[in-house]
Amino acid sequence: MFAIKVARPAVVNTTWSVIGQNRNFATLKEIQLRLKSVNSIAKITKSMKMIASTKMTRAQKSMEIARVFGSTQKSLFTHADTKPTEEGNTLVVTVSSDRGLCGGIHSSVSKASRKLVDENPSSQVVVLGDKAKAQLARSVRENIKLSFNQIGKAVPTYAEACAIADTIIKEKVEFDQAVIVYNHFRSVIAYEAETIPAYSEATFIKSGNFSACEIEDDVLENLQEFAFANSIYWGLAEGHAAEMAAKRTAMENATKNAGEMIDRLTLTYNRGRQAVITNELIDIITGASAL
Repeated sequence: MFAIKVARPAVVNTTWSVIGQNRNFATLKEIQLRLKSVNSIAKITKSMKMIASTKMTRAQKSMEIARVFGSTQKSLFTHADTKPTEEGNTLVVTVSSDRGLCGGIHSSVSKASRKLVDENPSSQVVVLGDKAKAQLARSVRENIKLSFNQIGKAVPTYAEACAIADTIIKEKVEFDQAVIVYNHFRSVIAYEAETIPAYSEATFIKSGNFSACEIEDDVLENLQEFAFANSIYWGLAEGHAAEMAAKRTAMENATKNAGEMIDRLTLTYNRGRQAVITNELIDIITGASAL
């Protein structure tokens, strides 16, 4: 009878300990798989951060050049006292790209474009990039006249801006004043949606100080097309630099979050492993005591 009483608890303890060990081993295996997955993600995000940093440096150089031409062209309209006509046709050009993984940078230009359309419901919209197109199509689909894709893969060039401006003119999208909505690059961690004005030939002629510019009639049309293309190029260059900076920040935050998750999973794995070892020692000691 004494042997039976001792043997039963030993058998019961051994059975429950085996079940507990199986559960712990399964949990530890799941944690190992999760750790492996998170480590792979951390390596990818770290590589993408380095790539974005390199692209951001090139984008900043292009942006600085575009700013010089853009500010010079903007000063022409300022000195000529060019102002939008009250009942004229307004064209909203939204500058974004086709790629994501850069936070809410596309949402900022989409919100600014929607606000402009709400203020003037008859405005026409031209969208550069699929990201902003998908967002604007939900609310102002009827206002979208043209859209362009294959944008944002590389540093924008003036030739691309000229092609966009030429397509808008050939498709006979008439406007008295145009507003280019883009993300203005302020710093590596800061950007803000701003606008660049552009005007048609007829609106420029109505400027208060137009006579002081001394522009010949045959040059005026070329000047208007150049100013429109230059405004688009400025917006593209600024937006690309802001996008690369936002992508670098997003990948940096993702790498940091992955590192924190790796630390938590490693701690959980070590605790579970120690619990398994402790249970095995308890079983060995219990069995030895029973014998």
